[in-house]
Amino acid sequence: MMLREREKIVVRLRRLRRSGQLRKLVRETRVSTSDLVQPIFVREGEKVREEVEQMPGVYRMSIDMLVDEAKELEELGVPAILLFGIPSAKDERGSGAYSSDGIVQRAVRAVKSEVSGLVVMTDVCLCQYTSHGHCGIVANGVVLNDITLELLARTAVSHAEAGADVVAPSAMMDHQVAAIREALDNEGFSDVAIMGYSAKFASSFYGPFREAAYSAPAFGDRRSYQMDMGNAREALREIEQDIREGADIVMVKPALAYLDVIARARSRFSTPIAAYSVSGEYSLIKAAASKGWIDERAIALEVLTAIKRAGADIIITYFARDFARWQRGEDI
Repeated sequence: MMLREREKIVVRLRRLRRSGQLRKLVRETRVSTSDLVQPIFVREGEKVREEVEQMPGVYRMSIDMLVDEAKELEELGVPAILLFGIPSAKDERGSGAYSSDGIVQRAVRAVKSEVSGLVVMTDVCLCQYTSHGHCGIVANGVVLNDITLELLARTAVSHAEAGADVVAPSAMMDHQVAAIREALDNEGFSDVAIMGYSAKFASSFYGPFREAAYSAPAFGDRRSYQMDMGNAREALREIEQDIREGADIVMVKPALAYLDVIARARSRFSTPIAAYSVSGEYSLIKAAASKGWIDERAIALEVLTAIKRAGADIIITYFARDFARWQRGEDI
């Protein structure tokens, strides 16, 4: 071929977009069911499956219904669940969080006795269990860091004793991962993994969750311990600190508004990264879909792909069950 003829060659990037099969063949980022974790709210009672008004398709479940849900998720190929407890009573110290007979502890034992193949993760925090709704011990209107660490460590150990595979501290107390790692190791649970809510931002996207878990603070807000939304460099410091303290998985939360943080973390750290696609992200899609303004399935798949493309290894999403059924071609 003459040089002048070669210079006329035109790159046409559309060639590989001509058909659906070609597009699948060259797709760079793929989301699979095995990437996903289903969050679940568990409450007291029997045969309770109570839909959360702000989160259509999401339920507060009693333990017996949770076990049925876990069996279905395992059959669908969803590898893990993340449990949030809703206690029947609260107090200033959040004692229900670390009670051996607490709602999460009993839920873990029930799931583990019936569904052996599912990874059970547990949220380790006090906010659902405290009468004031904050994530730690409060004195004179201030959340106390170091006293709270002791209770978070007790909570994590109680979850491990019940059979949890992964404990996930979300209180955003400084050195919570170190306190929990030390406590787990001292109690003989060195094999229990820690997924740190490492970069958890103070976000308006949490509203539906707080309604679902009855965990809104009774006064003030959580901005003194959760991260400011403008700080990406600080997020990397938080992640790095959790890794140094022994986190096996680190998390960015929320996911969709913080894709840049996920990407920065992916480029800097080799530790597995989880991203939590939170309640507000889910509810926005559900609300718009209910109006007929968007295609729910298409938008959900696009959002999950964006989170994976940014660098997340694990995606915690309320769409996990639906995604698994979509992948199998089932109607929902």
